[in-house]
Amino acid sequence: MMIFGPTVDVRPLFPRERQAMLDLLRALSLAEWATPTVCPGWDVHAVVGHVLNDYMRRLSGSRDGYSGAIFADDETLPAYLARTNEEFVRASRQLSPQLMIELLDHLGPRLDAVWAARDLQSAADLNVSWAAADIDSPAWLDIGREYTEFWVHQQQVRDAVSMPGATEPDLMAPVLDIFARGLPHALRMHDRPENTTAHLEVLGPAGGRWGVVRQDGRWQMTEPLGEATAHVSMDQDTFWRLATRGITEDEARLRSTMTGDADLTTAITALLAVIA
Repeated sequence: MMIFGPTVDVRPLFPRERQAMLDLLRALSLAEWATPTVCPGWDVHAVVGHVLNDYMRRLSGSRDGYSGAIFADDETLPAYLARTNEEFVRASRQLSPQLMIELLDHLGPRLDAVWAARDLQSAADLNVSWAAADIDSPAWLDIGREYTEFWVHQQQVRDAVSMPGATEPDLMAPVLDIFARGLPHALRMHDRPENTTAHLEVLGPAGGRWGVVRQDGRWQMTEPLGEATAHVSMDQDTFWRLATRGITEDEARLRSTMTGDADLTTAITALLAVIA
């Protein structure tokens, strides 16, 4: 549906993002693998274990049709993901850094092949709940969400060991573009007259401008044309960290310029592009 905006095809970027991650990991000392990251309780080794879990989980589910771990009674999706992610990370403590690098290198092309075979307009294997909770996601948004996941975890490792990189516009811009598709969901609780618009502007080489419009009783992505009822501007580093809660909403607002409808600008700066 057009609620999500135009298609973004990130599939050619997976090998490049992965190569940057592998080059980074091969350069780390054993001490650096034990460096804490922004993820609570997780060091670099744990974050890499989580990425490996993502590779294996998507191959098992999207390629092999294996449903995986079962939900516990009355377990919410965030609780389920937190539990199963932690279980895998704990088990991955037995794996050496070298073995995890080899597994990522081996499994990555197999996952690339799964995405390459997908019809981007078909139904997603896993809906992107932070983009819409009541409409099925297209495959391109699901695949894009996976790309953002890998890119963000690489940045968390880079932050931890003070080795910046992988922020070239062609690698980073699609991350911001996919995250911006969370705007309609971020504004969902705010009813406004038909054709009310709001704009998000992200500054920097990888940035861009996105719009949402109120139509048919819901917010939808649109071209950011003309004057908007609400406008938020922030730099690209602030936006990706806000969307993944690497910084708080209040920190993001301090780094942003907001004009117009205050309820809408507050909602935009509460955009969340992870399940939490």
